[in-house]
Amino acid sequence: MGERTQADRDASTVETGYALLSAAFAAAVVFGVIAGPKLMFVMPYAVERGLLVAGAAAAALVFPVRVVTVLRRFSRTRGRADRPDQPSHPGRTSPDS
Repeated sequence: MGERTQADRDASTVETGYALLSAAFAAAVVFGVIAGPKLMFVMPYAVERGLLVAGAAAAALVFPVRVVTVLRRFSRTRGRADRPDQPSHPGRTSPDS
C-alpha cells in the first residue's frame, strides 16, 4: 500500500464531513418526526416525556448508523478505484493482441 496523495486525504476529509453533516441532519429529522407532536398537541406530561426520550433514542441510533454507512460506502468505492474492473487497453481481449 503506497502513500496517500493530497487528493486522497482531501477526499477522506470531505467524505467524513459529509458523513457527519448528513448524519446530524438525519438524526434531527428523526427526532423532529417522533418528538414533533409534543409541540403541536396538548398531551399528558408522561406522553410528552416519552416522545422526547423516544426521539432522542432514535436520533442517537440513526446518527452513528448513518456515519458508518456513508464511510463504508466511501471506502468500498475507493477500493474499487485502486483495482479497476476494466482492462487498461479498451478493445483488446488478450495480452497478446
